[in-house]
Order: sequence, then C-alpha cells, then structure tokens
Amino acid sequence: MNEIGFKAQDASVAQLGLSNVEMAYWNLPPSELVEETIVRGQGVLTDVGALAIDTGEFTGRSPKDKFVVYDENTKDNVWWGDVNNRFESDKFDSLHNRMLAYLGNKEIWVRDSYACADPSFRINIRVVTETPWSNLFAYNLFLRPTADEIKNFKHDWLIINAPGFIADPNIDGTRQHNFAIINFTKKTILIGGTGYTGEIKKSIFAVLNYILPHEKKVLSMHCSANIGKDGDTAIFFGLSGTGKTTLSADPNRKLIGDDEHGWADNSVFNFEGGCYAKCVDLTAEKEPQIFNAIKFGSLLENINFDEGTTTVNYSDISRTENTRVSYPANYIDNAVTPAVGEIPKNIFFLTCDAFGVLPPISKLNTGQAMYNFISGYTAKVAGTEMGITEPTTTFSACFGKAFLPLHPTKYAELLGEKLKKHNVNVWLLNTGWVGGSYGVGSRIKLSYTRALITAALNGELDKAELGTTNFFGLKFPKTCTNVPSEILDPRNSWSDKAAYDAKAKNLAEQFVKNFDQYASAANAEILAAAPKVEQEA
Repeated sequence: MNEIGFKAQDASVAQLGLSNVEMAYWNLPPSELVEETIVRGQGVLTDVGALAIDTGEFTGRSPKDKFVVYDENTKDNVWWGDVNNRFESDKFDSLHNRMLAYLGNKEIWVRDSYACADPSFRINIRVVTETPWSNLFAYNLFLRPTADEIKNFKHDWLIINAPGFIADPNIDGTRQHNFAIINFTKKTILIGGTGYTGEIKKSIFAVLNYILPHEKKVLSMHCSANIGKDGDTAIFFGLSGTGKTTLSADPNRKLIGDDEHGWADNSVFNFEGGCYAKCVDLTAEKEPQIFNAIKFGSLLENINFDEGTTTVNYSDISRTENTRVSYPANYIDNAVTPAVGEIPKNIFFLTCDAFGVLPPISKLNTGQAMYNFISGYTAKVAGTEMGITEPTTTFSACFGKAFLPLHPTKYAELLGEKLKKHNVNVWLLNTGWVGGSYGVGSRIKLSYTRALITAALNGELDKAELGTTNFFGLKFPKTCTNVPSEILDPRNSWSDKAAYDAKAKNLAEQFVKNFDQYASAANAEILAAAPKVEQEA
C-alpha cells in the first residue's frame, strides 16, 4: 500500500473513489516530482535549481469562491457571511462526483502528509493533485510523515485538487468556474478551476481555525514565532507590509514558523512543515533566509526571468505582484525541529501606521489586546501615476479575517483567557511613521524597531516609565536603549500638535466604525478598550 506509482485498481485508490485513473503516483520524492513537471512541459529549472511554474489564470486566492458546506454540524457554529459562503451539502456531493469522474483516465499524484507539529493535535492529510508541481507544494508546506508512518497511513482529511476541472455554476452551485469548498462533516476539501497553490495551504488553515478553538480550546493564530536562547517564545502578528517575516527572522533566535501556529496549554506549535514566502523585490541583502532557501526542491510561482536566461528577476512583477516560493522548513538554517516552543512570554502586534498616530511601541492590557486583535489594523500607502499618495486604513480581524470559520470574538476571548492565565506581555509595535503622516514624517528605522523588540524581550521595557496617548489610551515607554526618546511619544514627535490630535481622533473614529460589525458579540472587557472618541452619527 502507498507504493510509488501503483496501478489504478489498487484498493487504496478505489477507496478514494478514483479506481479508474490511469496511474496514481504516491509520495514521490521532490526530485521525481520536479522531473515529472519538466517532462510534461509544466515548469523549468532556474539557474539555482528551483522549479518555476505558472499557476495559470489565478495568481492568488479567490475569497469570493471559498465556501463551507452548510449542515447540522456547521449551521450554528460557522461565522456565515462574506468570509464563509454557504454551500449546500447535496451540491457538494454532486460536485465531488463530477470531479472524480473528471480525474478518471488521468494520472494523479497523491501525497500523505500532516499538520500540527505538536503530536497531541496532529491531523493526517491526504492530498490528491492533478499536477506533480501541486504535489510538490503539498510536500513543501505540510509536515512529512516518516517512511514507517506512511506504511500504515490513514488520513483524517482529504484534499482533491484539480486545476483543470471547470465548474458550471448552473449545475454545481458555485459562483463561477473556480472554487475551494470545505466540508467539515465529510472532512473533504474540493479545489478546482484554479492552479494557485495557496488555496491548498489556506484551506487546511481554515480547517484548523475551526477544529482547534472550537473542539480543543487551542488558539489558532496567523502569526510567526521564534525562540530565544533561554527558550522564551515570542509571537508576531501582522498583516502584509508590517514586517512580520523580517522581524521574526532574528539571527539570535530560532524560528518555529513564519505563518501559522497553535497555542495549546503547554506549547506553541507550527501547523506547517514549510514556508510560502513572497518574492517581490527579493534580495540576499533584504531577506537572506528566504533568498538562500530558493534552491532545488523549492517551488517558484509566477516569476519572470532576465531575458534569455533562467535567472529570476524578482523585481519583474508583470505577471503578478504575488510572486511566491515554497520550500521545506529545513531549508532555513535556524529552524526548530520539531517546530514546537513553550508558552509565549511576549506577543507583538505589528502595524505599519502610515498616519503617524501610534507609538513605536506600547504595552496593551488584556482588554486592549483583545480589541486590537479583533481590529487587526495596519495602514497602506496607495500610489498614483502623478505621485500623489494618501494612507488608507486596513482592518483584518485577528490578522487573518479571510481564514476564520468562527466569529472573531471567539478567538479574541480565547486569547484573553490565555493572556491572563500565563501573564503574557502584549506589545503593539508600529513599524510605520513618526513625526507626521506619510509624506510629512519619516518611517521608523528598522534598527529602532529591532531595539524596541530586544528591550521588550529582555525585560527592559517592564521597568520603563510610561506615558499614555490620547484617544487610544496606549501606555508607551518614555525611554529605551538605542532609540531616541523624542520618537517614543507620538504626539511630541509632531511639530504641529493640533494636526496630530486631529489625525489621532480620525484614526480612532475609524477603529470604532470598523468595530461596529463585531460589537454585538463582544464582551464588556473588549468593549471598554475601544478608543475614547465620540462616534459619528
């Protein structure tokens, strides 16, 4: 059972409903998956040995085409709405059968893998893919069973991934021809009409975001995590552009993982066995760990080459800004194996505040931590052809709204329970602007941000004299080693104090307005942590 390339009539394939496939290749090593991809004309090797492929029509996730099956198990638990679109159970069964028929007389690739580095929470995943490079992605991103474990492998969850299967909305009940559908009762995920590999990764993340908090009281987190020399765990939450990957990649600390983790009673553990990193403008100087991990076995997506070469041009985003690479975690020199740490001592919420309102660092009480966790704030700078720029607010609940099957308050309350139980420090870290908004002030130097993190980790900031901001009520240190004191108080860093007050009030109002959608389900402690401004009528 589970031998490489066994014939279609094998009982293991028949159990998946795929007894009529031409050939099923089980658990091929990366070298053979790379070879199979190249032989079929589906990819090329770069000059450093990485496999480069094109995912086709879709170069990113399609949130509007992500569905959850609505049934007795999910109807009262799932946070239904624009994040979790309802899909009828009978339509799922019909679509499932149509996908199995589509894969008939085709070659398929099967990968046995698992999620959750803490064995107490492990879930076994069988991934069936239409292409060998999708199977390589599953090898890179999920945890890899030993040879002995594979011999008797039984899956808890099944993923069927068929980019070439085009759905008919009139028949299948989808929105359009692509889809990613989770069935929590049948523990099956269907992905079709899209070759974007991130759909595989994030579908399992959504599954864990449901199972772990709802059934196990484990907080699932969209974050990076690392461990210090003394075994202290630190967690970094943050949306794109806030510095999550950069700041968690510390040469003095070991990496647990860069994206998805669980916080159990006695551990923080990685969900994954690899990394899925952005490649835009990648250089060895800016991101040495990622750059050096791109080698044979890594999978590059939607990149472009220097003309006439197989050398990747990471600044060429003519195909997409969302160029990506996946690779196993052991491609990172300081990765922890197994990817498990102790209960965190410090948690960092990263935000790039382009309005220059928030302190470079502030310490949150439990209520503020829950409120800011639900808010998931950052600000992005939008450019125009004429060079005119204006910061815009971005809120994503729990720093990963798109992947939450449960209401955000469920995760926030679980966070609050754990913070109180373990007396964890929570820091709001602004990697954005001081002295004014974008275009007036300046962005905080990376060296200052790293110094603030160091001071938080070594306990220096616990002893610092604190100030308090207007509107948000944030406590910030007045001094920190290797950081100019004048930037620590955001209001004092502005030459025009009235302008600061107006901007701070405006941002606070945006926080309150955004939180309105969650307020009815939030407890009193969370609501009390809201910025103190009058709401607009």
